[in-house]
Amino acid sequence: MKRETLWIVVLAVVAALFAGTAARAQEGQFEYVGSKSCKKCHLKEFKSWEATKMAQTFETLKPGAAAEAKTGAGLDPEKDYTTDEACVKCHVTGYGQPGGFVDIETTPELVGVGCEMCHGPGGTYIQDGYMTLENKEYKKADLVAVGLVDKVGEAQCVNCHNSESPFVDEGFVFDFEAQKSEGLHENFELKYSH
Repeated sequence: MKRETLWIVVLAVVAALFAGTAARAQEGQFEYVGSKSCKKCHLKEFKSWEATKMAQTFETLKPGAAAEAKTGAGLDPEKDYTTDEACVKCHVTGYGQPGGFVDIETTPELVGVGCEMCHGPGGTYIQDGYMTLENKEYKKADLVAVGLVDKVGEAQCVNCHNSESPFVDEGFVFDFEAQKSEGLHENFELKYSH
């Protein structure tokens, strides 16, 4: 095979891969991979997150857990809420989304509010080889284009921290600035950041 023909084939394959990724990006079809996938490169952040309320929030759905808070909210503290859709959607990662939490038996790695609830589903930018130790030259803009949420803010929080929660009053307004120091992981400078 001639060198020119080989390059045409290589470019065609790369274009096809990019087109597939771009199509999934436009459709919002990013799959969840779980926080342990993030841990491989972001160990400090993972360890910090692991100690937060967000990481442990699924446990509060179990019978007897957070009994005082449940009672105060008018909930039965002895009831098992781990399969209650109204509760689970805010205590797991990616509920109802492609590759997201299904149930504790099927997707135990997505229990708790994991990395991807704030930073977006990692499936595309990890699986398609954008952000890997082998590709240290990736650009943040490329990751954002395929699903990474670069600037985490109130928009991610209010999906669950809103007046639908039984733990707040009807007129509740989430104050991101006041709450961001509670429940979030520490931020560390990234070794590879382009």
